[in-house]
Amino acid sequence: MSATIYIHEVRTRLRSVVIWSLSVAAIIFIFFSIFPGFASQAAVIDQMMARFPPALLEAFGMNRTSLASVLGFYSFIFVFVQLCLAIQAGNYGFGLVSVEENELTADFLLTRPVSRSQVLTSKLLAALTSLTMTNAVVWVFTFVSISMFHDSFSYETGSIYLLLASIVIFQLFFLSVGLVISLLVKRVRSVTPYSLGLGFGMYVLAAFSSVFGTVSLEYITPFKHLDPAYIVENGRYDTPLVLLNLAVSLLALGISYWLYIRRDIQAVS
Repeated sequence: MSATIYIHEVRTRLRSVVIWSLSVAAIIFIFFSIFPGFASQAAVIDQMMARFPPALLEAFGMNRTSLASVLGFYSFIFVFVQLCLAIQAGNYGFGLVSVEENELTADFLLTRPVSRSQVLTSKLLAALTSLTMTNAVVWVFTFVSISMFHDSFSYETGSIYLLLASIVIFQLFFLSVGLVISLLVKRVRSVTPYSLGLGFGMYVLAAFSSVFGTVSLEYITPFKHLDPAYIVENGRYDTPLVLLNLAVSLLALGISYWLYIRRDIQAVS
C-alpha cells in the first residue's frame, strides 16, 4: 500500500463523505421524528395498512413488521438508508480507477515507484475508509434518533446492532461490483448513471422478488441478502444469502485486481 495515494484519495472524497453522511443522517432523524405519532395511533395505523395492496406491503417488507414498533419502523427507514449507501458505494467503486483514466492522469500515477496492485489496494482502502465514515454517522444518528423519539416504547437492541453491522457487507458489495464493472467496460465517462442504475436496479429486483415470490432473484440482489424486515423478524441474518453476498464481493475484487494489472492505460498524447 502507498500511504501517499491513500491519504490523497481520502482527502479527495471528504466533501462527498460529508454530503452523503448528512443526507443519510437527515433521513434517519426526520423519519424517526414522526414515529411517536405513528406509535400513539397503532390501531389506526394497522387498519390503514390493511387497506394497502398486499403486493405493496410485500415490496417494502411492511407485511412482516409493524410501523407502530421501534424495530418495525426502523426496518422500514433502513431500506431507504440502504439505497443511499448503495449509490454512494457504487459511486466510489465506479470512480475508483475510471476518474483518472478520464482525466488522462492514470499514466502519470503508474510511472511512480509503486506497483499496480499497490495502487489499487491504496485506493480500495481509501474508499472503504470513506464509507466507514458515513457508516459511523449512521450508527450515531440511529441511536440518537431512537433515544430521542422512541417515546417509552421498548425495543431489542440486538436487532439494531445486526442491521447496523450489515452496512459493511452491503457497502462492500456495491463498491466491488462497481469497480469490476468499471474495469470491464471500455470507459466510464460519468459514474452517476452507473451507480444509480446499479443501486436502483438491485432495489427493484428485491421488490419484484418480494411481490412475485421469485426465489431466484433473492440470489442476485443484496437488498434481499440483507433484508431489514427479515433481520428484525428473525433476529439474525439469512446466513446462506450473506455468505453468497460476501463470495460475490470477494470474487469481484479478485477479478478487479486481475483486470487492473493487465489493463491498457491510455497515455496523454
